[in-house]
Amino acid sequence: MKKSKVCARGASASGGKSQNEIVMLIPHEVREKHLTWVLIFAFLFVSLSPAQIPDRTKPPELGAPPTMKLPAIEHFKLSNGISVVLMEKHQVPLVEVELIVRGGSVNDPNNKIGLASMTTAMMEEGAGTRNSMELADAIDFLGANISAYSGWHTAGVSMFTPLSKLDDAMALFGDICLRPTFPKEELERNRKERLTTLMQWHDEPRAIASVQFSKTLFGDDHPYGKPTIGNEKSIRALKVDDLKKFHQTYFRADNARIIVVGDVTGSMILPKLEAIFGKWEGGKAEQQSFPKAEQMKERAIYLIDKPGAPQSEIRIGRIGVERMTEDYYALRVMNTILGGSFTSRLNQNLREQHGYTYGASSNFDFRVMPGPFLAGSAVQTAITDSALIEFMKELNRILEAVPDEELNRAKNYLTLRYPENFQSVGQITNQLAEIVNYDLPDDYFNNYTKNVLAVTKDDVQRVAKKYIDPENIAIIIVGDRKTIEKPLEALKLGKIVNLTIQDVLGKAPKVE
Repeated sequence: MKKSKVCARGASASGGKSQNEIVMLIPHEVREKHLTWVLIFAFLFVSLSPAQIPDRTKPPELGAPPTMKLPAIEHFKLSNGISVVLMEKHQVPLVEVELIVRGGSVNDPNNKIGLASMTTAMMEEGAGTRNSMELADAIDFLGANISAYSGWHTAGVSMFTPLSKLDDAMALFGDICLRPTFPKEELERNRKERLTTLMQWHDEPRAIASVQFSKTLFGDDHPYGKPTIGNEKSIRALKVDDLKKFHQTYFRADNARIIVVGDVTGSMILPKLEAIFGKWEGGKAEQQSFPKAEQMKERAIYLIDKPGAPQSEIRIGRIGVERMTEDYYALRVMNTILGGSFTSRLNQNLREQHGYTYGASSNFDFRVMPGPFLAGSAVQTAITDSALIEFMKELNRILEAVPDEELNRAKNYLTLRYPENFQSVGQITNQLAEIVNYDLPDDYFNNYTKNVLAVTKDDVQRVAKKYIDPENIAIIIVGDRKTIEKPLEALKLGKIVNLTIQDVLGKAPKVE
């Protein structure tokens, strides 16, 4: 009886055993693990004082943007004077080579608009001893990619290849650069494709708005005012001899530069380049001069009627500034705040706050000559006037001093994203092309972050007032005139110039 009483007094709800007895019944390994977790939690409880507990009510503070140090840019020359720029990147066995010449769409004769882009497109349609299909098959077999291109002021050919196929790819690359055949049957096919594109533009508000925007800002006498693809008359007029002449004029040794990026060294790649391009003849490629485009001197709305359109395409802008402006970094920061990022004022206002659009943005297109400043979006037809009010509100508000928080967010956005432009050999080549085309210093990349971070709020306000003038600006709208014209008139933003799609693009081509 006494024994049972003692057991009763020391018993617990667990089968009548005391706590000490229960613990002793737990296996030794389990007890050790249990004690380890107890000690860990005790340590965390003691070490995390209230001041050390993370504040999850706001995003963490960003540290200083990391500095970026790229491999050295190496410079060489071939025997005939062609400059070669090399950046070694040995992480993966890939190589990118790009030939760049001075000459692009700005060099198109007035009666042959589209010549530069047609010439480079045709350079891929047959070269050396291969026709179009044979050339494409040979490139694909190597796992390579070779393409010709033209821009406003430059044209060229780029090649991407595995290192193991470099020699074979270089042979094809040389044929396309130096020995394109411009077969007549391929010209006819490309001609038909471009005429089809022009025909399709008549039903694409985005294309209509872009064509009219360039025409309004730069006019018919400036190369920036014309579509690089050409028009129906010029496309139909292009001949094989025109393409050959453009190629012979601008694809010359004294007018060319070569960029190489990848798993090669100078001693490895230079003999290969010399073998292909070393005997390329020089010759002077004359560079044209162009009239200066007149800045907008009033605010006007150009309304292109697209009956029944469910959306209105809006383009707002004026002539901006050339790439080599001393205001480049301040403009990059200012535009990031205005419309150059997802969290920009334009996008937050028109998309997030009002729900007028899927996205609104702005951009300075930096070119050799002053390019356009453009803000734009596609919005629901019924609220075209309301959206335009918000656009004008933000264009005026950016002229005021920006808060420190917005300034810092914009600078962090630009600097923290910048290294992603150097992930692949192709991306690095694109960046080096900017150095080559604008004669920028070799330390440009490494100093980019420093220059962006040096921009002040005064700089932002200064360039906004200098380059954004909401009173002298072109407003292009493609939409249903019957629905949106009267609400636009009520805004009293300026005269409304009514246009048809044919006024902008001409008659739709007939493609046989």
